[in-house]
Amino acid sequence: MLDITTTGQDLTIDDVRAAHARIKPYIHNTPVLTSTYLNGVTGAELFFKCENFQKAGAFKVRGASNAVFGLSDEQAKNGVATHSSGNHALSLSYAAGRRGIPCHVVMPRTAPQAKKDAVKGYGGIITECEPSTTSRETVFAEVQAATGAEFVHPYNDARVIAGQGTCSLELIEEISDLDCVVAPIGGGGMISGTCLTLSNLAPHVKIYAAEPDQADDAARSFRAGHIIADDAPVTVADGLKVPLKENTWHFVSQFVEDVLTASEQEIIDAMKLTWQRLKIVMEPSCAVPLAVILKNPDVFAGKRVGVIVTGGNVDLDKLPWIKG
Repeated sequence: MLDITTTGQDLTIDDVRAAHARIKPYIHNTPVLTSTYLNGVTGAELFFKCENFQKAGAFKVRGASNAVFGLSDEQAKNGVATHSSGNHALSLSYAAGRRGIPCHVVMPRTAPQAKKDAVKGYGGIITECEPSTTSRETVFAEVQAATGAEFVHPYNDARVIAGQGTCSLELIEEISDLDCVVAPIGGGGMISGTCLTLSNLAPHVKIYAAEPDQADDAARSFRAGHIIADDAPVTVADGLKVPLKENTWHFVSQFVEDVLTASEQEIIDAMKLTWQRLKIVMEPSCAVPLAVILKNPDVFAGKRVGVIVTGGNVDLDKLPWIKG
C-alpha cells in the first residue's frame, strides 16, 4: 500500500490502475470535447479532457480521493491536512467529507474567494497564511502539530500522483493515436501522473508542460537540470504558483519533452477564446496549454493533441478580461 514515504520513482502503472478502481465511486469519467474552430486556429486536432466537469470542479479530486480512501483507519483517525491555493484544498475537503473525517487546510489569504467558499462548503477547516511558499509551509507545520492529521501534500505525494495519472488513463482509453498531451504545470502533480501513465501505456506520446512566463520556475528548472524554486510569483494563473518538489521533478526531468510558457495576456486571451468556443467555464490556469499551443504552431500543427483542462473553479466577479 502507498503511503507518505513512497517516492515518485517507486510508482508503477499498477498503482494508477489501483487508484482508478479505488476512486471510481467518487469521481466522474470526464468528457472529451472538440472544436472545429479551435482546430482551425491552431492547425492541430485538439481533444480537451474536461476536468472542469470533475467532482469538486478540478482534477485534484482524483489524487485527493486516492490518498484519503487509501488510508488505514489508524492513519485516518485524526483526519487529513494540507496546504493549497485552492483546488487541492477543496478536493481533499470533498474526499475527507465522503469518508467522514476532518480536513484541515492552510490557504493563502489571497486565494480566490470562490475556492475558499468551496472548501468551507465541503466541510474543510481553513487557516490562512501569507501568499508565499515559506509562509504556507510554516503555518502548515503549526496546524499539523496541533491536529495530528495525516499530511496529504498537494502534489509531492505518490498517492496523489497515482490518482492524477487516472486522468490520462481515461483520455487514452477514449482517444487513440494521440501525438502529444499538454497540461499545465505548477507543482507538477498532473504532469507527473500523465508521465507515469503515458510512459508505460503510450510511450510514443510526447508530453508538454505549459507554464506562465511570470511563474516559469519549472521551465528554468527543466533547462538548468535541477529544481529552481520561486517563493511568491505573481500570475493570473493562481493554480500554478508553487514550485516543483523531488517526486514531481523525477517525472518532469525524465519524461517531459519541453516546458513551454505564455504571457499573462496570451493566457487571458486563450481563456476567453475557450469560453467563447467550447462554451465551458475554466480557470486561467487551464488556459495556459491552449496559449502555448497557439504560440508554438511549429510544435503542434498537424498533430493530434490531448489538452487537459484542469479545473473550473472561477471567481465570476473577477474574470481577468473585465477591467475595474
